[in-house]
Amino acid sequence: MSRWDRLKDMTGVLRGFVRAIDGDDLRGAHLVLAGPDVSGVSDDPEGAEVLQECREVWEGLPQEIRDRVHLASIPMEEGDENAVIVNALQRHAAVVVQKSLVEGFGLTVTEAMWKGRPVIASRLGGIQDQITHRQDGFLVDDPYDLDEFAGALRQLFADPGLAARLGVAAHARVLEEYVGDVHLRRYVDLFATLVGERSVLDPL
Repeated sequence: MSRWDRLKDMTGVLRGFVRAIDGDDLRGAHLVLAGPDVSGVSDDPEGAEVLQECREVWEGLPQEIRDRVHLASIPMEEGDENAVIVNALQRHAAVVVQKSLVEGFGLTVTEAMWKGRPVIASRLGGIQDQITHRQDGFLVDDPYDLDEFAGALRQLFADPGLAARLGVAAHARVLEEYVGDVHLRRYVDLFATLVGERSVLDPL
């Protein structure tokens, strides 16, 4: 789930998945690469090119693998409709992947964690603060290393108990760190520190 952006490395996710299913480890697993309908995103001229690159990789796959890889363009016209589709994809995913080459704070990472999904993501940028490796998700040290990425996928599919534990811990992490009331309490604590003993609710 991402923009069609080269820095999100959607083609790398596709190739890594193909490498992961080489054998019987991921029998029955499917990959959904989902992004916005490029015709509905006027400020992302690269999107159509990246989607086409993904299509070309997909078209070059053997038929039995191509049947397990799905490229989804999500409509953007209706915000509620878009939110329902994104929510359904994330909640039905066995694993959510964010194999970015560059990333600040990964919003889709936190969305998936909130929904109790185990996440495999690149160890870079703000993602390193969002995920603690093997506690509430998996971090891939080198986002260009398809073998490491494929290995993480195989490990989670081979151990459903581990995947479930990571998902539970991921939800707890978001509840502890990222929901709105947590940030509000932190702002109140900060303001209280700045004004000293006076209550932040007292008039100046």
